[in-house]
Amino acid sequence: MRRPATLAQRLTRVLLLCVAAAWVACLCGAVGFVHYEINRNFDSELEESGLRLLDVAAHDLEVAGMPGPGQPPVVEPPPQASGDTLIFRLVDESGRVLLIPRDEPREMFFDKVPLRPGYFNIDGWRVFTAHHPQRGLLLQLADPRSERRHAVHRVLIGLTLPMLAVMAVLFLLLGTVARGELTVLQRLESEIARRGGNDLRPVVVDGMPRELQSVGEHVNRLLGRLADALDVERALSANAAHELRTPLAAARLRLQTALEGALERTDVEAALASLNVLSQRAEKLLQLSRAEAGAVLPDQPVDLARLAATIAEEFWQTPALQARLQLEVAESAGPLVARGDFDALAIALRNLVENGLRYSDGRVELRVEAPCMLVVRDYGEGVEPARLQALRTRHARHSARPIGYGLGLSIVTTIVERHHARLELVSPLPEGKRGMEARMLLLPFEGPAGNSYES
Repeated sequence: MRRPATLAQRLTRVLLLCVAAAWVACLCGAVGFVHYEINRNFDSELEESGLRLLDVAAHDLEVAGMPGPGQPPVVEPPPQASGDTLIFRLVDESGRVLLIPRDEPREMFFDKVPLRPGYFNIDGWRVFTAHHPQRGLLLQLADPRSERRHAVHRVLIGLTLPMLAVMAVLFLLLGTVARGELTVLQRLESEIARRGGNDLRPVVVDGMPRELQSVGEHVNRLLGRLADALDVERALSANAAHELRTPLAAARLRLQTALEGALERTDVEAALASLNVLSQRAEKLLQLSRAEAGAVLPDQPVDLARLAATIAEEFWQTPALQARLQLEVAESAGPLVARGDFDALAIALRNLVENGLRYSDGRVELRVEAPCMLVVRDYGEGVEPARLQALRTRHARHSARPIGYGLGLSIVTTIVERHHARLELVSPLPEGKRGMEARMLLLPFEGPAGNSYES
């Protein structure tokens, strides 16, 4: 199978064809112009020679005497100054030949030339006819047109041969330059070829042309998204292995115990509780994976009051939580609208409320404050200030008590970062030694023209 041509070869071939086409066009124009100038010069010389020769021939005829009707024409030597290729004859206005050069055969084409002053082309000759107005004589002087063609051919050969040599040199030069300039493309190709599942480093685009830099940047963005997806996949696998192992083992142990002995209600309830834990942890892991995978979140207006009300209503479905969870929306001149994704922010807010309800026994406040802030406050034991930063990482818990999964704040942190927002954790509360407050400070939504959102 024939290998396709390289980009350098194709570029060289196209450039050479373009140069050759331009050169041929210029050559045709030059040859046309040279042909015109040669004809003009030859005609000028022919006319000048004809006018001079007319006076000389008329004088010679006058000296030799006018031949009578039926007599042969006067013969005289051919003109020396005009060259051997010129032939002529002197005729009167009726066409009778009066004088011809010596040893010059009579050319029959003269009979076809009209008897009037000017130029006429016939049988490969250029004929100029000069008229003597006082004596009624006409001199017909003929020049072979082949001389003009030979002159044009010499010019054409003189232009073509050097240009062919230049084209050969140009072909080598263009090929060398094209290969040299396309080296950066080969470097980019080798950089991309080295990338794989174990090497997703960005491609180096420094020193490349602007077009290739753009290609490299697009490739780097794609590699970045691929690396993020692989990280999420690895994290999901690791988290699933870590978080789901314990509840699965507990459920299996309880079911084995129930099968080996008498079926006790407590064993079934314990197995059901383990399955509930397993279900909740699986949901958390999926939330975390979804948040980490959402590198580009929709940039849509999110009504924070409606978002907080939606989350609160979910928890109020449980009667025991109706009295504990309180919703407050600050008074504002307009709607409190943030920029982001409604579903992602709902996941984050739901986790904050769950944490507040889980780590306290009293009331939990869910507040919406201007300009775009969501606040969840609980009045539980709180957390030592030194541990607040660690809570943002996975598998970190408020306390040593085996409640919670250590994923909630990690999910919230990831979602907030995706929204280019800020998460603040405060504990204890400023007015006491207990409690904890989580604040999500979101970016306000602005319309296309930069105006604040209104609805």
